[in-house]
Amino acid sequence: MACDSLTVDTVRLRRLYVLFFIELGTRRVHLAGVTQNPSGTWTTQQARNLMIDGCDREQPMRFLIHDHDRKLSSAFDEVFRTERIQAIRTPFRAPNANAHAERFVRTLREECLDWLLILGRLHLERILREYVDHYNRERPHRALELHAPEAPAKVLPICPRHQLPVTRRDRLGGLIHEYAWAA
Repeated sequence: MACDSLTVDTVRLRRLYVLFFIELGTRRVHLAGVTQNPSGTWTTQQARNLMIDGCDREQPMRFLIHDHDRKLSSAFDEVFRTERIQAIRTPFRAPNANAHAERFVRTLREECLDWLLILGRLHLERILREYVDHYNRERPHRALELHAPEAPAKVLPICPRHQLPVTRRDRLGGLIHEYAWAA
């Protein structure tokens, strides 16, 4: 698993900080939280929340990769250490060492945040929940053979003789479109 954060500026020129975790094997994203004033105690609490909510994993976590951010303190690492998870810090100024998390940040910005004006923390949280749900359930990933991290197990075969109608679902006000077979 990898951990990273990003900043988002609002219309009122306030900076919000987003903390997230991404499972490296499945590419599943866990949104930890959004705050205006991040601190070591806040990130530690988000790590505890992840460990409490993480009981449904198929494979247990063995490693957590994160950078040398001051907000990711030794107390943050201790939360994982008590669960027998080794925290690995990336080298300084080496974004490729945490490439999966950095790629998610780029994808989130290009597909969602660059197209929207964020009004405040609650607005950003709603948008991020909606986008992360799309990312985990519908968005195809090249590393997963164009499947989503939480794709449904049943896939309808495409047969040219039986044309099924396709439905479109708009998300985030039409910014994202999801298509599905109308069964």
